[in-house]
Amino acid sequence: MKKLQLSILGTLLAAGSQFAIAAPDWSKVPKRDIQVFHAGVTPIEWMMKKSDHSGRTGINKGESCVGCHEEKGGLNFDFKRLAGKELEPIGAPKTMHFPVSVQAAYDKDHLYLRLTFKAPADSAAGAPHEEAAPMHEVKAAIMLAGDKIPQGALVGCWASCHADVRSMPGADPKKKKYVTDANAGGGVFYDYIQWKSGEGGKGSTQVDGHVAAERVNKGGMALVKAEGENKGGIYTVTFTRKLSGGEGDLALAEGQVIPFGVAIHTDKTIFRFHHVSLGYTLGLGAAGDIKASKQ
Repeated sequence: MKKLQLSILGTLLAAGSQFAIAAPDWSKVPKRDIQVFHAGVTPIEWMMKKSDHSGRTGINKGESCVGCHEEKGGLNFDFKRLAGKELEPIGAPKTMHFPVSVQAAYDKDHLYLRLTFKAPADSAAGAPHEEAAPMHEVKAAIMLAGDKIPQGALVGCWASCHADVRSMPGADPKKKKYVTDANAGGGVFYDYIQWKSGEGGKGSTQVDGHVAAERVNKGGMALVKAEGENKGGIYTVTFTRKLSGGEGDLALAEGQVIPFGVAIHTDKTIFRFHHVSLGYTLGLGAAGDIKASKQ
């Protein structure tokens, strides 16, 4: 009898746990399309050099990259320049940009983020590809910016992209992304979560880390699960994240507006050979580029 009672109790607890983190009805959650693009060799130093990027003046005035470059759901970049040897010395993909549908919801304990996109398979022949098994066809990441990152609300994840990190021309091949004057305990860092598809879409894995003095792909305690599926070339990636966490996890709460960026690796590419978004904002019960639906 005692064993039976314990078994029933375990079943009820498991059911309760599943109910607590049940995903929202995504058909009722608004979608917001954003464009991700191949950025080439345009680190934060390039962005803030007036002779390279005239938009530096706007950033210094408090204007966001999105406010300048997003027009009618598209981007007004000079993509020929981005694909040219000046800004992409290795080789640009044929698909320089593509849309990602973003949805967000939250409840008293969790944040739910969903990305839907068609992954192009046309990376440049010279771009580095995953060497260690499994070979991830696709990787999808979201970076949430700490509130003390200088200009983090304006530039998205660009504050972690520097001219001296690996795969930049002439850079240290071992140096990872980092934030200048990083302080993981003081809000000067990025909370970083990622889903990796695995070889052939099998054996997927997830990453719960952060970017401070360097990128760390472990240690996070907030990510509950990252799930993805590929149906006819359309990927749907869903992240379930606790609002609270440990060191390296941003503490989230209703009423917050959190700057974030999206990065998608396709066609087995690694390092900077991804498509990235500009910096957007996520509102939890507050106004943002994307407003999370309360569950």
